Amino acid sequence: MHLFDHIRIPALVDLHVHFREPGFSYKESILSGSDAAMRAGYSDVYTMPNVNPAPDSLEHLSIQSAIIARDSQIGVHPYASITLGQKGEGELVNIEELSPYVAGFSDDGRGIQDEGLMRAAMERIAAAGSMIVEHCEVNELLRGGYIHDGLYARQHGHRGICSESEWKEVERNIRLSEETGCRLHICHISTKESVQLVREAKARGARVTAETAPHYLLLNEGMLQEDGCWKMNPPIRSVADQMALLAGIQDGTIDVIATDHAPHSAEEKSKGLAQSAFGIVGIETAFPLLYTYLVKTGMLTMERLIKLMSTRAREIMGLPMDESWATFDLNAHYTIEPERFVSKGHSTPFAGWEVYGRCIKNEYRGKTVFEG
Repeated sequence: MHLFDHIRIPALVDLHVHFREPGFSYKESILSGSDAAMRAGYSDVYTMPNVNPAPDSLEHLSIQSAIIARDSQIGVHPYASITLGQKGEGELVNIEELSPYVAGFSDDGRGIQDEGLMRAAMERIAAAGSMIVEHCEVNELLRGGYIHDGLYARQHGHRGICSESEWKEVERNIRLSEETGCRLHICHISTKESVQLVREAKARGARVTAETAPHYLLLNEGMLQEDGCWKMNPPIRSVADQMALLAGIQDGTIDVIATDHAPHSAEEKSKGLAQSAFGIVGIETAFPLLYTYLVKTGMLTMERLIKLMSTRAREIMGLPMDESWATFDLNAHYTIEPERFVSKGHSTPFAGWEVYGRCIKNEYRGKTVFEG
């Protein structure tokens, strides 16, 4: 238990968000997404390239960068796509030209299937001194699935996504990273096998970091409901996977907790598990959920949570430790109500959960940007 009411910590950092602009601002905009992040205690977020146009050239990146310069409330750092059009195949972007202007390269939402293409990308990204931030998924193993291939899927007649579709590509990408010397950051790991592969890679000294998200730590397939707010990719998996992920954040195998904040319109999320879009929002609930259900229960120390949500991400991305601060009222007690979110996206499986902890001040690069 904490003997203090308020805590001032290095502001939170999220290595994995979808702010949807340009191209899909009805789901989220740079303004609404960065405002939500600012009020939640974040100083820096890293945006995935599944926007339109994808940031696959300096010309296309400049469109996104101009919106960020105009509307961002905090540090919003884009990743460039790895392939032209962010297709996960075809032609690589001009890595050398883009690398000075982006945080790294990702085709998030699409695993690169072709090993030769991935090797070539890693060789060039390593030479450019950048990093690859990879969504690991073997397409041929998906088989039309949309939730975890487990007990709930079988009992309710749903198509499942097997764990192997994730960990097989984690395994391949770690091997390619070791062979090319490219820094590899593995997105949103959800399986026990992925945790063990990262653990073994780190023991060998591989240049590999990994993230998971709050929903994989706090939920499992036994909690699933017939609602689109339970649909995300990768899916919520078994209790055994959840336990392995919790062990991974405790022992340092998993470096950071990102949100994979992925807003959609209410209509896109209203079509049940089978037909709804993949993705939930998370940036406004991450800290209170993890503080309430992991720190207050004694599963994590506050120091470890700060590392997972702030300081380790700062190390990975080379952000300063001491210029942005967030103050949280740890006694603030409330119920998660999606209709009160600042984000345009309201789809979350955590609606109705009782939490403690609310950001009451955000000092971004020495300037107070939020006080509430």
